[in-house]
Amino acid sequence: HEQEHDREISELITRHEEEMEKLRAELHEEQQHLLDELQQQMAATHRAEIEQARLQAQTLHSLELEALRLSLNNMHTSQLELTQSNLTKEKETALVELREMLNDKRAQEVAILQSRHQLEWEKIKEQCLKEKEDL
Repeated sequence: HEQEHDREISELITRHEEEMEKLRAELHEEQQHLLDELQQQMAATHRAEIEQARLQAQTLHSLELEALRLSLNNMHTSQLELTQSNLTKEKETALVELREMLNDKRAQEVAILQSRHQLEWEKIKEQCLKEKEDL
């Protein structure tokens, strides 16, 4: 009976060890499965974070480019306004100079005409006197 009991205990121990080995294998397989899932989730999360960072960088780059474009546009507008203002001033200055020059020329022409008129008047006067004397 003792041998029978020892044999049963030995079988139980063997069965217990086999079940323990089987449970260890299942546990190991489940751990490996969970580890694989975790690695896949981490990889997916990593890809999503990289994509998000890329999109943020792209958005930031687009915003910087838009800011630069607006700044350049403002500078260009300011430069055009300044150029237009300078051209207007130059045009006004040129018109004033031209007006002065034309007024001077007109005054010279008036003086010349008055001088000629005076000379012709004196010629006519002399001629008239001469004709009176002749008469």
